[in-house]
Amino acid sequence: MKRVFIIVLDSLGCGEAPDAAVFGDHDCNTLKRISESPRFRFESMKKLGLGNIDGQYYLPEEKEPLAAVARLQERSMGKDTTIGHWEIAGIVSDSPLPTYPDGFPRDVIDEFSRLTGRRVLCNKPYSGTEVIKDYGEEHIKTGSLIVYTSADSVFQIAAHEDVVSVETLYEYCRIARNILVGKNGVGRVIARPFIGDYPNYVRTTRRHDFSLLPPRDTLLDAVSSAGMTVYAIGKIRDIFAGKGVTEYVLTSGNSDGMDKALEALDKDFEGLCFVNLVDMDMLFGHRQDVDGYAGSFSEFDLRIPEFIEKMRDEDVLFVTADHGCDPGDSHTDHTREYVPLLILGKYIRPVNLGTRQGFCDIAATAADYLGLPERFDGVSFLDKILINN
Repeated sequence: MKRVFIIVLDSLGCGEAPDAAVFGDHDCNTLKRISESPRFRFESMKKLGLGNIDGQYYLPEEKEPLAAVARLQERSMGKDTTIGHWEIAGIVSDSPLPTYPDGFPRDVIDEFSRLTGRRVLCNKPYSGTEVIKDYGEEHIKTGSLIVYTSADSVFQIAAHEDVVSVETLYEYCRIARNILVGKNGVGRVIARPFIGDYPNYVRTTRRHDFSLLPPRDTLLDAVSSAGMTVYAIGKIRDIFAGKGVTEYVLTSGNSDGMDKALEALDKDFEGLCFVNLVDMDMLFGHRQDVDGYAGSFSEFDLRIPEFIEKMRDEDVLFVTADHGCDPGDSHTDHTREYVPLLILGKYIRPVNLGTRQGFCDIAATAADYLGLPERFDGVSFLDKILINN
């Protein structure tokens, strides 16, 4: 019974991509940055071969790595979560999703206000923690919604849970999602509920993403259409707007995400288990917290042996990332970087695949392993890593 597990370490880039300047980035390397922190450890990832990946000169190599390794260069015109995950699942996006450095157009905001019956505050790029500090009091007094964006293609709505119930906030997000299509089709509409009193507002774990539907079928659709399971852990279901997902479970953070991934190993299914571990990006990358990011990576390093120990003979594990978010560069946005790839399994040959063009090769290889004909926009490397193949 063949099973593919994909674990995305959200934002763990491993070096500036050749086209980084096109995306406004320079001198970015998320993995190198956190490796300089006293909280960084990678004993387990070293054994897998993380230091053997192209360009990781600052990490010691493993003489006999346990995993096949590669460095992947993104082909899509974007550096955000949605675009990155879509490419991992097989879709190269030739055009970037729209962003709004000056805020959303007046006609979008007016229509949103009309349909929700509430005015809008802010409407510009903002830090998620700062925006509730700066606009929270006015929101509580007036009931107006805090709408903001970032360098990513997102329409975010923040509201205090005592002013707007979480379910009502979700309904407002659905209204925004229906408005934001076509030329204004942002990647995600995000509910950002918060609690507390000024100035100590705290965002809650009841965030919810309302994503744009992928433009065509992905690995998830191919697997589920073949009658196999697609088990989504974390925000994977949100990223793909549920398309192709047969089962899902939400998580409260990376530790919970790894717990859920370990539980998935105990399930009897054939197909795909797709996991997103978001803490490194959400809690530390965007907040420019190098030590926090390093600590979060180190926690994963401590947990991954437990996962590997429970893998069955025909399981194949892909560990990768969706973009960078260098916590020590000059801005708080995502960064255009290569991402690491480690592939592990009983029948996987621990070879170095060098640098490959496209995250989409993961989808092509996973489909190939599961016996599916689809290759999407990628090229399978299964013949290079599968023993006796």
